[in-house]
Amino acid sequence: MDRYAVTGHPIAHSKSPQIHTTFARQTAQDMSYEAILAPLDGFVATVQAFRAEGGRGMNVTVPFKLEAFALADRHTPRAKAAGAVNTLAFDAAGILGDNTDGAGLVRDLTVNLGCTLAGRRVLLLGAGGATRGVLLPLLTEHPALLTIANRTVSKAEELATLFAADAGDTRLSACGFESLAGQQFDVVINATASSLADEVPPLPPGLYADGALAYDMMYGRADTPFMAAARADGAARVADGLGMLVEQAAESFALWRGVQPDGAAVLADLRRQLGAT
Repeated sequence: MDRYAVTGHPIAHSKSPQIHTTFARQTAQDMSYEAILAPLDGFVATVQAFRAEGGRGMNVTVPFKLEAFALADRHTPRAKAAGAVNTLAFDAAGILGDNTDGAGLVRDLTVNLGCTLAGRRVLLLGAGGATRGVLLPLLTEHPALLTIANRTVSKAEELATLFAADAGDTRLSACGFESLAGQQFDVVINATASSLADEVPPLPPGLYADGALAYDMMYGRADTPFMAAARADGAARVADGLGMLVEQAAESFALWRGVQPDGAAVLADLRRQLGAT
């Protein structure tokens, strides 16, 4: 039986073992998947030990995505763009590093939520690792406009400059939150950690165009603070990031096993479980 795992610190809360075990059952794959706690100073040793024991691949979560990037011998284009790795695949050639976060976000938006990105006005809130990890896949969808907004404008501008060559026909720009006044967007994505602190980015009112979707990368049993604020400001639809979690896992699974699992079915199960807790 092929072995896979997720590692991070902490890791006990991870839903990845449940998700990948369900994927394996769906697709008749003979594999196991476990959660492994890595010491804060022992990520590389944890990965090397798992690989030496016959492990085929690992998912990597906080705070080790940068270390995983450094550990990989080679990287997929989306991992290079993200500057971080959340998926490792082990083979005879060494360690391949991938980043499936952006692909998971795009699939959740376009497939699960039926939200077209091509030709739309997209606002991405935040300029940290979460934003960098999803920029290339979002640009690949050819939105008309993609604006990165952040408290510290220079960080947003750095990302806009870094991805300028990948923008194609998309108008890629950067600004501070206050500069959003008077603008409207079709899709607003919160890539900040504000919801974890029960806070909302300081956004001006009137951001949401008719029919707009507000999407928070965080998730919970009920609306996040960002989602609640977006509803109050006129967003027609709101969604959290549980679908992104499932779909990035599906991308990892497809990389490892060569088959695309049904993320929607797993997402529905997780929704039911969250509603029951």
